[in-house]
Amino acid sequence: MGEVLPGHHADRIQAAIISDAAAKSALVASWRRSSNLHKLDPTDPKPPRYLTEAEFIDARQRIEPLIRAAQSSLDRLYLAVGGVGCCVLLADREGVPIERRGAPADDETFHSWGLWTGSVWNEESEGTNGIGTCLVEQRVLTIHRDQHFHTRNTALSCITAPIYDHEGDLVAALDVSSCRADLTEAFANLISVAVVDAARRIEAENFKMAFPKARILLAPMTDKGSGGLVAVDADDLVVGATRLARLALGITQKSLRKPIPAADLLGGARNVTEVLAEAERGALQRVLARTDGNVSAAAAALGISRATLHRKLNRLDLHRSH
Repeated sequence: MGEVLPGHHADRIQAAIISDAAAKSALVASWRRSSNLHKLDPTDPKPPRYLTEAEFIDARQRIEPLIRAAQSSLDRLYLAVGGVGCCVLLADREGVPIERRGAPADDETFHSWGLWTGSVWNEESEGTNGIGTCLVEQRVLTIHRDQHFHTRNTALSCITAPIYDHEGDLVAALDVSSCRADLTEAFANLISVAVVDAARRIEAENFKMAFPKARILLAPMTDKGSGGLVAVDADDLVVGATRLARLALGITQKSLRKPIPAADLLGGARNVTEVLAEAERGALQRVLARTDGNVSAAAAALGISRATLHRKLNRLDLHRSH
């Protein structure tokens, strides 16, 4: 694809905006937001603005746990795409890249375009672009070259996925941007798969870090999809769920304020008598294991008589030789 002429690009955008295409096209709807809502001019030559150093430090601190959770996934994604003219960006909720991975050979190009840490790529500032539009529409998307609102961004191809925190709220966007003029749609689709996979890994790692003492279970598949995670405490009560799990299982932040038995939520729910019997059986087996099966020692450890313990063992069908 040749160089995009500023006037031609602006005319094309304006024609689309005043047509009825915005009702049918998410891209044209974004162009319309950029022009009508944010009052941007597609021919504006000014590069993206940058946060001050203090503002950037504050922005990093706000999502510091997510940054830590993302490191290995960012490295892995960069290994997959860095050698073909792409950089990897983790942007915060405001569209500011906080972490970046890129090849030194491409750094000058990306820096000149403002694809760098501390720059502002929300839709309000930059119009239609991968990071900003992904954050507005909260979906995986590709903004390829002349789909960008600003003519100065039409050399870029951006593939972006949203990232949600441990409470299911949108917190960041993961972006792979390419400076290659020969990026094909097929290759962009492959990159999109890798970006989505990395975003889900970052969410999972962040979720595990948010519930360090909980067991993390995979939510069962439903007609709304799968891949969600649920955090369960020592009492088998659900204490957290990822966005995918919330959507699949109908969990809300309000419902999590009340104890939810994991068995009720994840299937295989049993009545209270069965649950109590299983808990008692497990407790007795642990005590007997610690006393090498000696019933007298186990009864003493439990503070009950040997006869009482024998009755419990018989009722629960637990037989010991001692």
